[in-house]
Amino acid sequence: MERVPTAKDNSGANFTIADFYEAGRERLKLTTLVGGAGMDRRIVEPMVNRPGLALTGFYEHFAYRRLQLIGKAEMSYLKSLGEKTALERLRALFERGANSLIFTGGTEPSPKILSLVSEYGRVAFSSPLKTRVFSHHSAFVLEALAAPKTSLYGTTIEVCGLGVMVEGDPGLGKSETALGLIKRGHALVADDFTCIRKDVANNLLYASASASTAGYMEIRGIGIIDVGKIFGVGAVRGEKRLQMVVTFKRLKDIAGEVDRVGQKRRFKTILGVDVPQVIIPVSEGRDLVNLVETAAQQQKLLLSGVDVVGELSARLKSRACRATGSDRPENSKPRR
Repeated sequence: MERVPTAKDNSGANFTIADFYEAGRERLKLTTLVGGAGMDRRIVEPMVNRPGLALTGFYEHFAYRRLQLIGKAEMSYLKSLGEKTALERLRALFERGANSLIFTGGTEPSPKILSLVSEYGRVAFSSPLKTRVFSHHSAFVLEALAAPKTSLYGTTIEVCGLGVMVEGDPGLGKSETALGLIKRGHALVADDFTCIRKDVANNLLYASASASTAGYMEIRGIGIIDVGKIFGVGAVRGEKRLQMVVTFKRLKDIAGEVDRVGQKRRFKTILGVDVPQVIIPVSEGRDLVNLVETAAQQQKLLLSGVDVVGELSARLKSRACRATGSDRPENSKPRR
């Protein structure tokens, strides 16, 4: 097994409360009540927390590094304490490191609560979503922000249901190959520059285009094309699991290194995940569209447990045994 490392693994991306707001503003229906310098605070633990116990005065194991949700239950409890005690309990949260308050379920904080948030330089948001709904959707937003990420030069296409990234030196025909695959019914994910994020929980990689170039391709001699408008919306994918890397190399650069049987398994390590890799020699007259499509189909067989090389090897051994009138190869030793 040959490994070709490209990027080191990491524990996750760094992001701020401002990044969370921008990423989740529409999905979470966020409104900023108090912002300012507190928006630049880093989110250390990308999770949300309901500080019910902390509001009662029990601060052991208080998850202060997380975003703090104040739902209807928490707000009703604070109101039952009276304004002075309620403010003291919230002040205690900030003194123990809480960086924000998010009021969910349509709860409305009093002006004095917002003044307290501002006094400590913290952030306050509101959302009309129910607390359980907000918790559910915020988990997806925070996971996407915290996921390890990298970017690689390569064109990614969905081929036969697989996410395939085609990489290689400029001028080898990556975009033209992708265009040919799209015309065969496959779909574009990213042209020339692929953004990759890691699903840490499942150790999987997902590829996508940058927000500014999604759906567009550059074809030498033609220019920029809008794939969705030319071939239909089904010809573009927003994000796709990366399951294979195809590397184009000039034939002269790998003379004598081409694996003609396909027995050697290559992998490219991206963010700590091993992705199957196929190296395709590029020379004049080779049908790269057909080769990439066939490589993807072959990979699907391997994923389903079909080992073509192994099957052929077994067949040849079987024929050799029959030709010698034996049930075993000639070089095998008889049992005693």
